[in-house]
This record gives sequence, C-alpha cells and structure tokens, in this order.
Amino acid sequence: MANILLLETATDTCSVAIAENGQVLALAEVPQLANPAGRLTLLIQDLVQQTGIPLSRLDAVALSRGPGSYTSLRVGASVAKGICYALDKPLIAVDTLQALAWGSRAAWAAQAADVPLFFVPMLDARRQEVWTAIYDAGLNERVPAQPLILSDNLFYEFLETSALAQPGAVFVVPGNGAEKTENVPLPENVALSLVRNCSAAYLARLAEDFFQKSDFQEVSYFEPFYMKQPNITTPNKPGL
Repeated sequence: MANILLLETATDTCSVAIAENGQVLALAEVPQLANPAGRLTLLIQDLVQQTGIPLSRLDAVALSRGPGSYTSLRVGASVAKGICYALDKPLIAVDTLQALAWGSRAAWAAQAADVPLFFVPMLDARRQEVWTAIYDAGLNERVPAQPLILSDNLFYEFLETSALAQPGAVFVVPGNGAEKTENVPLPENVALSLVRNCSAAYLARLAEDFFQKSDFQEVSYFEPFYMKQPNITTPNKPGL
C-alpha cells in the first residue's frame, strides 16, 4: 500500500491529488492561469491539510509526463523533482495520453462490453494538429504517441493503418484535441468522450502499478515528454 502525491499540469487544468493504494483520498483542481508553480504548491498544501498526510509520509511522487504544454510540463516536473530531492522520494512518470484513456475507460467499458474497444486520446497541439496514440481496453499501447494533422481523411487513414479496425470495434476519443474532429470526416465507430482535460485522479491506479513494480525515474535526469520542442525565436535586432 502506497501514499502517492499525483501532479497533472499537462493540459488546461492544474490538478493535484493524494492517493492511497490507487484510490484517491483528496483532489484539487484549478484552471491553468498565471503563476502555475505557486498555484501548484498551494494546492499541495491544501491536500496535505485535508488528508492529514504530510509530505514526509509519502511513498512517491507521480506526475503526468506529457505530451502537453511545454511551460506547464516544466513547472510540474520542477515541483515534483524538488519534492523528491528534498524528501528522498521516488519519482513516477505517467503518460498523459494513457491517463486520459484511463479516465474514459470506466464510462465506456460497460457500454462496449461485447465489442473491441480502443481509446484514441488527443491533446491539442495548435492549428489542426493533435498528439495522439491508441490504447486497447486494457490500456496497452497499440499505436505509439505521435503528432497527427486532422485534415481531409487523415484520421480515417490513421485508424485503418493501425490494423485495429476490427469488425464492430469502437474508438473512443478523449482529450482537449477531440474538438478538432468536428471539422473532419469521422468513421461511424468513433465516439467522442466527455473527458477533455486530464486529471490527477486519472494517474492514481497507473501510478500505483508503477510503484508496485518499482518502475521509477532517475530524478536527476528526468525530462517531460514534450513531443516537440518549443519554437523559441531570437530577436533580429542586435541588443534585444
């Protein structure tokens, strides 16, 4: 049984939870606004007070590793690594796309119990691009994370080339990138999930599994999964 602090900053919500044995004891979420690091630490303090579990009694810290917002991912990683360094706790990294799939699974498992079920989480990557992957009903990765431009029939082709287009298969699409599918043709077996933003609560069971397997990150060298590095430009005028 493990007490794990869960941090999610990859999407539009700053989310923190404390879980025991994979079950969420307390959860706090706010929109991603200014000073995300300050808001994150305040949420952590609030949950420590709610649960009565001090940071020193944590068994591990888990964070959503991305893909997602470059700045927000760095903030989450910095806070998580700082706690791990200060208290000598192991660091667990959970894939954000897999966590989104987990968040949608409970609602769809019963509805599609007799058909092949797959999850295609999508995160907004600006313009008509999303970051996506495909997981089966057991949350096993069937198609690795990759960028995908949603135009014309590219989404059709993405599903067809995945070799998962089995008769009767249902593809569930969670994530804030799902809104972009409104402007492209969708196969009849694609359903949009109500889950749009990731939550720290979606990390709980996955983080517990990592903990039991002692699947930890090297704190010193851990970097979030950005998918793409930010487009940083330099001024053309000298001295600026």
